[in-house]
Amino acid sequence: MDLEKQPHQPVAPAGPAPAGIRASDADRDRIADILREAVAEGRLTAEEHAERVELVYRAKTVGELEPLVQDLPAPDGGVRQAASPYGYGPAEPAGPAENLVAVFSGSTRRGRWRVGGRTNAFALFGSVEIDLTEALFGQRLTVINATSIFGSVEIKVPENISLRGSGTGVFGNFEVDTLESADPEAPVVVVNGYSVFGHVEAKPKRGKLIANLHKQLRKHLGH
Repeated sequence: MDLEKQPHQPVAPAGPAPAGIRASDADRDRIADILREAVAEGRLTAEEHAERVELVYRAKTVGELEPLVQDLPAPDGGVRQAASPYGYGPAEPAGPAENLVAVFSGSTRRGRWRVGGRTNAFALFGSVEIDLTEALFGQRLTVINATSIFGSVEIKVPENISLRGSGTGVFGNFEVDTLESADPEAPVVVVNGYSVFGHVEAKPKRGKLIANLHKQLRKHLGH
């Protein structure tokens, strides 16, 4: 057979990586470049850019990266294709933050409640407890900003979600027990902040799982 006379078969371009695939450094850099262009063009504020870049380098999978540029033009100037919806609602936090404040007192959030996209927890000579083990997640990413000054902030999560975060302890401690769910679309809780002569702790609660999470949340969100 004369190979030179055979018609050339075009090779189909590779499609986007599945959402559950682990993100590479190149994937993160690609998204960071798009965000850099967006802030230079005035599409994002400096604050929005800083927030998204932080999430870029915290992302573990490709599915966590794409929503960060979903509302921005594609590099070729075209319209970006809509991302596949997450089983747990929007990828990013939305709406106003919930504030839990304890000054010489205590503040607790637990039981069956719908978690907002952002929560600010502040303890001054007091204690804040946030228990997410029976909560409903209305979005995939939940950010908790925890500040403790001569006080304590304790956060408990179920064992079948992802828990991440970072912070600083000054004459105190800031501890986040990192947890990665086997489900690539599981809710992600990120805890950031600092403690001064205080204590911030976030960890999974042993034996606490949210069963049938996809089904429960779709019903709750009216899907």
